[in-house]
Amino acid sequence: MTSMARLRTFIAIDLGKPIRARCLALQETLARGGAEVKWVEEENLHLTLLFLGEVEDRDLPALCQAVSDCCIQHNPFTLSVETVGCFPNPRRPRVVWAGVGAGHAQVCALHDALEPPLLALGCYRREERIYTPHITLGRVKSERSTAALALALARQAKWHGGETEVREVRVLSSELTPQGPVYTVLSRAKLHS
Repeated sequence: MTSMARLRTFIAIDLGKPIRARCLALQETLARGGAEVKWVEEENLHLTLLFLGEVEDRDLPALCQAVSDCCIQHNPFTLSVETVGCFPNPRRPRVVWAGVGAGHAQVCALHDALEPPLLALGCYRREERIYTPHITLGRVKSERSTAALALALARQAKWHGGETEVREVRVLSSELTPQGPVYTVLSRAKLHS
């Protein structure tokens, strides 16, 4: 009996190079505060719609088709990346993020539309927390210097990362390596044109 290959899988929106470059500059500014944060590599910055976890490779064609069928029912839209913050709160930061301005409603609508078909396929388990569109910039490794990080975040309250036109959604795999995750695009689902 052969075992099925399993891929750590998620569905995301690509931000484009200009926004990723601005996010990188923001990371560099925030890093000067000295907090111990593992910053996300520039090429890995994205907006996650759904994290699926381990998916068997035999389920990928149906998964990718379901994503495509869903996305074709949504129009392209403008997405702006703006504001910064941290989860769960500035006193106990664990995740440093950039937020979504324009396009917030469309991102949430895509997320909500993708859930039912993926739940039906058994490829996804609904998360308990409410979906909050964001770009993870980094993960806090230690509580040391988090006060400085909170101050640096407050100074960037009016930060704006730019805008991009969202025309597709990607299904990606994530291979965890000692150097960090390696993402591979498994499929691209076009929005209605």
